[in-house]
Amino acid sequence: MAQKSKTLITSALPYANGPLHFGHLTGVYLPADVFYRHLKLKGENVAHISGSDEHGVAIMLNAQKAKRSYKEYVDEWHKDHKDLFDSFQVHFDFFGQTSAPYHAEETIKWFEKIHKKGLVETQDSPQLQCQDCHNHLPDRFVQGECYSCNYPEARGDECPNCGIIIDSVRLINPVCQICKSKNVKEVIVTQYYLKLSKCHQQYRQWFDTKRDSWRKTVWPYVDSLTKESLQDRAISRDLDWGIDVPLAEAKGKKFYVWFDAPIGYVSNTKEWLKKIGSSEDYLKDWWANPDTKTYHFIGKDNIIFHCIIFPVMGMASGEILPPFDVPANQYLNLKGKQFSKSSGWYVDAKQAVSQFGSSALRYYLLSILPEGSDSSFTWEGFQARVNGELANNIGNLVNRCLKFLKKNWPEGIGYESYASGAGEEWAREVDREFTQIKESLDQVEIRRALEQAMLLGQRINTYFSDCAPWAQFKTDQQAAAATISKTALQILLIASALSPFLPELSRQIFTLYGLQDDEKFLQDLYQGGMKVLFSHFKDSIKVYQEPQALVPKIEDALIAQLEAELAQK
Repeated sequence: MAQKSKTLITSALPYANGPLHFGHLTGVYLPADVFYRHLKLKGENVAHISGSDEHGVAIMLNAQKAKRSYKEYVDEWHKDHKDLFDSFQVHFDFFGQTSAPYHAEETIKWFEKIHKKGLVETQDSPQLQCQDCHNHLPDRFVQGECYSCNYPEARGDECPNCGIIIDSVRLINPVCQICKSKNVKEVIVTQYYLKLSKCHQQYRQWFDTKRDSWRKTVWPYVDSLTKESLQDRAISRDLDWGIDVPLAEAKGKKFYVWFDAPIGYVSNTKEWLKKIGSSEDYLKDWWANPDTKTYHFIGKDNIIFHCIIFPVMGMASGEILPPFDVPANQYLNLKGKQFSKSSGWYVDAKQAVSQFGSSALRYYLLSILPEGSDSSFTWEGFQARVNGELANNIGNLVNRCLKFLKKNWPEGIGYESYASGAGEEWAREVDREFTQIKESLDQVEIRRALEQAMLLGQRINTYFSDCAPWAQFKTDQQAAAATISKTALQILLIASALSPFLPELSRQIFTLYGLQDDEKFLQDLYQGGMKVLFSHFKDSIKVYQEPQALVPKIEDALIAQLEAELAQK
């Protein structure tokens, strides 16, 4: 019988307007990937959907500066982002584009359903207009002095200094970002608004059910914003790039980027099923299926859109069910200061992964995952965690044990040497700890699960050191064989436990045993633990090749160089 329950994981659509940095990777994409890999290994029916967010004023401005067409510009960043995700081993079942025709089709369908229900109305509102080039200046088409903190280069949608959402007509000394004119005046424009206020009661009936299950950094914040009412939001802009509002009287108006972007999760799911030739319906079998749990992985700056606006859009359109969970993370900063593409305060993630590989970077970034509060990346912290924990705890254990096995038992160690381990306490204990790791991942407690996995690694290290097989080998080779073979089995268990977090390192370990392509075994091991290992290796256990620097140590000189480069920014 086909499995009914499904899990749909979405990652916030990265904006196709510049390079992604560690803040993006850590806040959204790495934790989503870990959760996805965990569920896949459990044998669950799960999909990971994302794609590029490709409309909006910032893209228009930067495409113009680059002298590129809007489509060429977003296509280039779409490819850049996907290449980076691939280098960090972040897997998507589908990674689409909101500039694609299939997405416009889905967005228009949503709008028409919401409009038909009387939940879209026009409203006059003030907006800035340049009196020299005559362009309207929504969002980032205008800059000026922040009226809250007096930062001189606040954007028309957000102040990068104090972080407030900007009301652009209140900017002090506004400047047109198209022609750089200061001859900017306030005019009245008509825009289309989503009447969220009419959906308040229905929204709260759903949202109140999440009180005890959503993160403490999410539910109380959203509760404070929505307890009394919901605020209507403009969903159109006067632009020449985006999806046309499909009304005769709305000529020249495009959907505001925040309206069409989250629908991208749904349109991309539809396109994914089409691409793989599935007979499933993207709504009936996935988005509107009561047996599907939907998780939106986002950063805290996207909470309003994913916890309020998008759920209301789904309710209003009747297209999808609201999410099961929105595990929003806080900010990862760089040496205590927020990452910023515009100011150049970020680490080149592409260069970093080419230097250090995905395993070292994934380990450090996940170990400082900002689940409950902001955290900070430093090169010194990266070196300390990789050298002191990943290299010493995992890399060193694998090297010592498997080199010893390969050297002294090149044809493998027979089952009689480790058969007794199936009934011994150490095997039951490592199984219990492995189960705890998976239970933490079930609750999307990813940082805690990684900590538990490393504790399991320490337990196996202690077992190995306490038995001292190098000493046993001198006097009792049979005892040494038992220690080495039992440790070798436990190494496979820790490789399995780490596989959602560090898929490349785990694959390298499995390769040493000739198991890297045995997907069924890898899944069985993740689900069954030590019992599966004793069953699989019922004749002997053998290492096919010696490990070669699985986790290279990071040198002080390189870290000093990287710190010096950062100090110059």
